[in-house]
Amino acid sequence: MSAREALRMAVQGVLANRMRSLLTMLGLTIGVASVIILVAVGHGSAVAVQKRIEGLGTNAVTIMTGGFGFGRGRPTQFSSFTQLTLKDVKALQDQISAPDIKSVTPIVQASSVAATFGGVSYTPGTFIGTTPSYEEAKNAPVQAGSFFTSADETGHARVAVLGTTVVTNLFGSANPIGQTIKLGGVNFVVKGVLTSKGSDGFQDADDIVLAPLTTTQELLTGVSSGLSQIVIEAKSSHQVNAAADEASSILTPTHSSNGVANFRVLNQASLLATSNSTNHTFTVLLAAVAAISLLVGGIGVMNIMLVTVTERTREIGIRKAIGARTGDILGQFLTEAVLLSVLGGLLGVGAGLVGSRFKIVGVQPVVAAYSVALAFAVGVAVGLFFGIYPAKRAATLRPIDALRYE
Repeated sequence: MSAREALRMAVQGVLANRMRSLLTMLGLTIGVASVIILVAVGHGSAVAVQKRIEGLGTNAVTIMTGGFGFGRGRPTQFSSFTQLTLKDVKALQDQISAPDIKSVTPIVQASSVAATFGGVSYTPGTFIGTTPSYEEAKNAPVQAGSFFTSADETGHARVAVLGTTVVTNLFGSANPIGQTIKLGGVNFVVKGVLTSKGSDGFQDADDIVLAPLTTTQELLTGVSSGLSQIVIEAKSSHQVNAAADEASSILTPTHSSNGVANFRVLNQASLLATSNSTNHTFTVLLAAVAAISLLVGGIGVMNIMLVTVTERTREIGIRKAIGARTGDILGQFLTEAVLLSVLGGLLGVGAGLVGSRFKIVGVQPVVAAYSVALAFAVGVAVGLFFGIYPAKRAATLRPIDALRYE
């Protein structure tokens, strides 16, 4: 029997019991769609986290006082610490001691600084005083206007750069550039608007105000309070670990307690690598859970094919009696099983692609091309595997027994 003839008979067999065939395909459809969607959720989560970390600057290393360290070395905890100061910034800018460091950015944070404009009041989530190098080190470009300059910094200029969330709350759809707002009761001129970075679900990266470090210390935080953190930018992504080590070596002599450094180093490159590893494990786990439904779908194919063989036992006997070979019967029922699997797989791919267009638990799924091909191939293979036993059972029936079957 030719392959064309086997396909024709398989199609007739599928159409003869439309509802049963549809329910059989449904199991594989759900399995394939589940694999695609869950892998897309895992991949989408990884992409979101990666963008969030890259938005902070992948070449950046952040130094903070107290707490735990996260970097190449072993995390440590301590109870006392000394403040980070501009003297530390100068030490880190020494190219002889730190040849892998491109820029050093001091940061101070002021809390609960109310912003007002035209009778509208809003308190940004973050208020930062820093230097112009922040723009590159923290990957924070402006989408309108300009970032404040070194002249603004040295001149204690009362200028500010706003995040898009702050702009929306204060100005609505109006242009904020050049407008005068009050920050903590002091007049500031809006010089630029940052490019939106969005929210990670926990923190809005656009709910921020930036002002020159000197101005912020003079009017809001005071010089004696020290720095909240120092951000160093490595010269390249390959030099991040070296830059972190150099910073630790420079700061440890003046910032240590009983021989233990009392500052922590947050290495963005290490954080990104750890995040990628965690998300990969999470995605594999999701795919494994979804694959169980493929197995269930395959069992459904075998169950229906066994029923089909039982119902068509007499037909098999007649075909064998008029000359059909064992291979012809085997090919007919295997083709029918594969047809069900292919149709179920195609429907599953369609459902998976459509389902991946919607947010799931706050995550926008990102379809991975390999998951589509893999889910479809595994779905067909599962259908074929579970179709072998019923097909073999049909092919090995003795004609006399089949003809006697009622």
